[in-house]
Amino acid sequence: MSTFTILTDTSYDLPEQFINDNQIAVVPIPFHLDGTPHPEGRWQEISDVDFYNKLRDGSSAGTAQINPETYVQIFTKYAEKGEPVLALFLSSGLSPSYGNSVIALSEVKEKHPDCQIFTVDSLNAAGGVGVLVALAVKKRSEGLSLEETAKWLEEKRHSCLSLFTVDDLHYLHRGGRLSKLQAVAGSLIGIKPLLNVAPDGTLKLKDKARGRKAALETIAAQMKRSINKGTKLDTVVISHSNCESDAELVAELIKKSFEVGEFKIVMMGPVIGAHVGPGCIALFFEADIDRPTYESRYYAGK
Repeated sequence: MSTFTILTDTSYDLPEQFINDNQIAVVPIPFHLDGTPHPEGRWQEISDVDFYNKLRDGSSAGTAQINPETYVQIFTKYAEKGEPVLALFLSSGLSPSYGNSVIALSEVKEKHPDCQIFTVDSLNAAGGVGVLVALAVKKRSEGLSLEETAKWLEEKRHSCLSLFTVDDLHYLHRGGRLSKLQAVAGSLIGIKPLLNVAPDGTLKLKDKARGRKAALETIAAQMKRSINKGTKLDTVVISHSNCESDAELVAELIKKSFEVGEFKIVMMGPVIGAHVGPGCIALFFEADIDRPTYESRYYAGK
């Protein structure tokens, strides 16, 4: 069995037990709530329910990048011990943290040229990072080397699809995804946006549905576009920002069409939750076509 540490950040949206059981180390992406910093990047100083309830009550939240100095300290620790590491981080299209990790690794390699550390840009977010982390664990257990696993993930990341819907358009407006006019008009007429993570790793508004139930049904239906009939899915991750019953509904819709080895239904962490707000449902899975093909086939011109 190949042995190397898998290093990720707190955007992963996986059950904590899975993280603890599979030799996965985590770099915290700091977040803040009403000006109070949370450097831990997870539900340690505040509960997930309290976080989303505060957002519903009007609190403001945001995130900070992981700076190069932090990565230098982390990579140096592994390099000095001679421990091999596969680092898999939040999309460079959503955060500068991955780029900072590349800068840091270059610096570390000047002092430790033989260090076995590989960084991979997930080009994904939340549970999409989680799906790739889970696949990395699987490949490691199958005996792939560190370098082989890194190269495999760089190819496989393009087949990891991410589909989102949110309940409140104003959070996307605050993040620059929608104009104020779109957000207000959409909220008034009950329009729910449908988004995905594009091939370049950025979050894009792609479609819309009238009403919450239609939006949930649509993201489950969109999944069917990218999966061949008869395909068995190893893992499907459904992240939710304090709306578990809706996540369960999406899982039930998926079960009608596909055989799934395991559903991981998890509360969306604060790293993405701060930007999408409460009521987000995000679906992540390994598709049979890559994202560029999916985009050109269904969203040409959008």
